[in-house]
Amino acid sequence: MLCAAEPTTCDPSQSSSCFFCGAKQSSGRNFDFSLSGESEGYVAASLSTDTTAGDNDATYICANDNGVIKFFSALLDNDVLTVTTLAVTNVKGSVNGNKIQCTFSAIIPAASVSRRSLSIRAQSFSLSVSTGAFNSTSDTLGSPTAKIQTNVVNLANSTSTITNLVNTATTTATPTTSHAVTLQQSFMQALLVTVGVLGLAML
Repeated sequence: MLCAAEPTTCDPSQSSSCFFCGAKQSSGRNFDFSLSGESEGYVAASLSTDTTAGDNDATYICANDNGVIKFFSALLDNDVLTVTTLAVTNVKGSVNGNKIQCTFSAIIPAASVSRRSLSIRAQSFSLSVSTGAFNSTSDTLGSPTAKIQTNVVNLANSTSTITNLVNTATTTATPTTSHAVTLQQSFMQALLVTVGVLGLAML
C-alpha cells in the first residue's frame, strides 16, 4: 500500500489529529483507498497528473452529514468542487467527533500516456488530501484546503518516496526556503497503517 500522511507518524487507528490516505492496487486501474482526517465538514482525496491540484482532478469526498458519512465524487477545478459521477464502489466510513474516516474502491482516471512504460505512466499521479466546509442542508461543498500534496508517484508502487509539498510551517525566511517533508516508508509505519486500514474496512 502506498501511504501519505501528515504528520509522518500519523496512525489512522488512533484518535490523534492527523491526515492519512492510502492507495492499494487491486488490478489495473482499480484501487482501494483509505482516507482519514480531522474536519467539521469533509476530508477529500484528489488525483492530479501534476503537482498542482485543481485542473478537473478526480476527487473523492467523505463528508460529515450530522454524524454519518456522506460520500461524493467530484471534479476539482480552480478550487471549485463540481459533484459528478465517478467509478466508485464499496464505500464505508464513520464519523467520531471531527474525525472522518472512510474506505472505498475506485477506478482511477486514465492518465495521458505518451512514452516509456504505459502501465507505470497510466498510474502516475500526485495525491492530495484536503478539508473543507460542508452544508448538510444544501449538500454544498466548500473550497478545499490542502493538508497533503505529494509529488507525482506511481500509485501501484508501495515503495515510492512521497514528499508532502504543502507548506505546513509559517516562516519569514526567503521564498527559496523549502518546507517539503519526505514521508519515508518504514516497516513500522506500514504495519500501523495496515492495522488502521483493516479497522476502517470493518466499519
